Amino acid sequence: MRDEMQQTEAANRPHLERGLTASAAMALNIIDMVGVGPFVTLPLIVAAMGGPQAMLGWVLGAMLSMCDGMVWSELGTAYPQAGGSYAYLRHVYGPRLGRRLSFLYAWQLLFSAPLSIASGCLGCAQYLAYFAPRLLQPVVATKALGVPVVLSGESLLAMLLCVLAVAILYRRIQSLDKLLRGLGLAVLGALLWIIVTGFTHFHPQLAFSFPAGAFRLQPTFFSGLASGMLLSVYDYWGYYNVCFLGAEVKHPRTTIPRAVLGSIAIVGLLYLLMSISVLGVLPWQSLASSSAAARSYVMAAMMQQVYGGRAAAVMVVLVALAASASVLALLLGYSRIPYAAASDDNFPRVFARLHPRHHMPHVALLTLAGMTLVCCLFRLQQVITTLVVVRILFQFLLQGVAVLLPQHRRARRTQSFRMPLYPLPALLALGGFVFILLHRPHILRELQIAGVILLAGLLVDGLRPRSAPGARADRTPH
Repeated sequence: MRDEMQQTEAANRPHLERGLTASAAMALNIIDMVGVGPFVTLPLIVAAMGGPQAMLGWVLGAMLSMCDGMVWSELGTAYPQAGGSYAYLRHVYGPRLGRRLSFLYAWQLLFSAPLSIASGCLGCAQYLAYFAPRLLQPVVATKALGVPVVLSGESLLAMLLCVLAVAILYRRIQSLDKLLRGLGLAVLGALLWIIVTGFTHFHPQLAFSFPAGAFRLQPTFFSGLASGMLLSVYDYWGYYNVCFLGAEVKHPRTTIPRAVLGSIAIVGLLYLLMSISVLGVLPWQSLASSSAAARSYVMAAMMQQVYGGRAAAVMVVLVALAASASVLALLLGYSRIPYAAASDDNFPRVFARLHPRHHMPHVALLTLAGMTLVCCLFRLQQVITTLVVVRILFQFLLQGVAVLLPQHRRARRTQSFRMPLYPLPALLALGGFVFILLHRPHILRELQIAGVILLAGLLVDGLRPRSAPGARADRTPH
């Protein structure tokens, strides 16, 4: 009788529900991948590589993402749990090291996730400033601990977007299904419009006007390629978002690999076609030498040149919508990581609380959103590369090694998805990320920042109280 009462109480307790369908999971990855990134980074990649050979950056970025996507698919189907990377590191690296690494991953996320989300908010606000350039003018500009802090109409608009995203996400995940699919279609529509416009007004002499020595294998080529790949990989990131929601996905063993690998294939093809189409309309020299403000509106400039001002305005709205969609996807996915760590008694317990009616981790969601509001006061253009380095060190390299360890080799024998040519894709992904790190011009400074985060995390981990022996690690408080 007592056992039946405990089972009934557990069933009625708030818990994450498997309500995310395959189509919604694919849409979630796509809107997270696209965001505002490709619309503003294309001229940056062209400038880094010095010509239309920037298309090579998109291709190699897609190949690296596909190899790493196989790593995520293997781990995601082996451990379809909330938190994604947290669960993978926890399981594969063993009780002691896995618990420490997974805590450090969740710890660094408290710093990197709000900055990533804020970059989407600011990207949306910057594009909307096309209609009101005065939004970009700072009202207050100062420095806090050496970091530029700017209060402007742009930052206030970015904060408003963050608050709106929280309001939309404050509900059960089933109610987001149609919204995610609709936003995914809008993002794909913006990319397809750019591609169709470019190829219907295409000038091959512009798209393929490679400068002398464009493919000469010399140090400057490899440094430019590494910078271009860093930006393109940043634009591809998001193909793994569904893995953070592993406990809320229907049929995870088939849905997760389809969503991860399918979104990379779709977005990779669209990115390549987009870059070719834009370079066939706008000379690459103008993209490489444009001012920072002009680079923000490259797609609008293309539409204005072809169709006029109204088309440019529509493109601005579509890009802003894509950026808003990425903010939703980022907040949705990242909020599950502190929740997973806290549910595992490996993070402050307050983050494990679920909303009693909406069955979502509202404390984790509100905490990340609050920190994002603060980050909207920063100028993030110079911070993004540091974020990429920190994420590679704390997440991608650790996961690439994880699929090679004996613990995972045993688990992959019974799972539905196994990467072809194992372990070659994992080794190629590791090699690609190391290549990007080794060719970073400011890698020592970025490693110092990563080191400070690591040491602070180790200090917090050493001081926090431990669970009593025999305490359950899978309970979910409410």
